[in-house]
Amino acid sequence: MTLEKSDLIAALRRDAARLAAAAEHNLGAVVPSCPDWTVADLVRHTGVVHRFWRLVAAGEIAGPGEHVEPPRPADADLVAWFAEGAERAAATLEGLDPALPRWSWADRKDVGFIQRRMAQETAVHAWDAVNAAGRDEAVERVLAMDGVDELLAHFLPPAAPAGLAEAGLHLHATDGAAGEAGGEWTLRAVDGRWLVGRLHGKGAAAARGTASDLLLLLWGRRPAERVEVFGDPDALKAYLANFVRS
Repeated sequence: MTLEKSDLIAALRRDAARLAAAAEHNLGAVVPSCPDWTVADLVRHTGVVHRFWRLVAAGEIAGPGEHVEPPRPADADLVAWFAEGAERAAATLEGLDPALPRWSWADRKDVGFIQRRMAQETAVHAWDAVNAAGRDEAVERVLAMDGVDELLAHFLPPAAPAGLAEAGLHLHATDGAAGEAGGEWTLRAVDGRWLVGRLHGKGAAAARGTASDLLLLLWGRRPAERVEVFGDPDALKAYLANFVRS
């Protein structure tokens, strides 16, 4: 499922606002999904990410070698600093052609990658902040489906390790709309290559849940017990261990 630029920018703004609201008056809380962080650390991290990618997208820096992290604001100013940076990122990305070439760490190197990455990064960290405030709110369904696509495309190591069950992993979103494309994925490791499919299939293991739950499972935010698991749970665990997460 491919989201348009306007959808991604709207999602970035929406979830940045959710993150800021959840963080207000809760900066000292531990983030259960990132236990080494407080909410203040989470806000700071996401704000730095927004600023870095805004500069890359705008052509002001060519990559991380030219980036200088801004000083950390005082906690009293942190949420406002984050909100200002999120809006600057959204406004910059909104005005750029997705096809414009730009640096990225992935094999896709254009502004469209950054627009998608910022929407997805913000959605997951908004979930972290809301969860730290004691609420469990789903990632918006269509964005979550796009997030699964992004993870399968860009967050696996270049070579598939030996020892994974060749029958692979099947993911099935239970909340797809009638007639909507997508909602099912297969991932297989064959001869050192990752084979990704987006149709119904069977695997050594299958995980079935909402698109949000599947996205959070792949990001290490949801335990497997929160979705329906079929087949070999060890195969599921082995496949999930390959995703590069933050």
